[in-house]
Amino acid sequence: MWGRADMAVKLLGRNFPSVLRMTEGVDLKISRRLCIKRQQDLQSKSRSASGVPGHKPTDWEKKFLLWAGHFKKAEDIPETVSLETVRAAKTTLRVKFSYFMIALTIVGCIIMVVRGKQAMKRHESLLSINLEKKAQWRAEGTSAKP
Repeated sequence: MWGRADMAVKLLGRNFPSVLRMTEGVDLKISRRLCIKRQQDLQSKSRSASGVPGHKPTDWEKKFLLWAGHFKKAEDIPETVSLETVRAAKTTLRVKFSYFMIALTIVGCIIMVVRGKQAMKRHESLLSINLEKKAQWRAEGTSAKP
């Protein structure tokens, strides 16, 4: 089967772009020059005690780790932590913050409903307030004319 495909490629080779013709003798499965990491790059990254590439957390990230509950005290946080730990702490805080905002929205809605019912008991409505303002403006406008 591959023999036929190779023959077709050779017959139609003149129609291929020059980039594809340059790779004619190269096995693309084996050519991984761009995927290989140099040893210097691997050794330059700091590693935590577990051997996972580490990340030195900033002061804010340390607070995030504490607030998210990953560590009990600031002294418990190691010098380097994995990026996954920092990302997990940020995700946890993001979820907690969104729950907090949902709760605030619900409380705000309940407060507005209660205030609206109290205003209805006092016979106040937006319509009556707007009519009073317009009447006041008309009165000021007629008194200002000589």
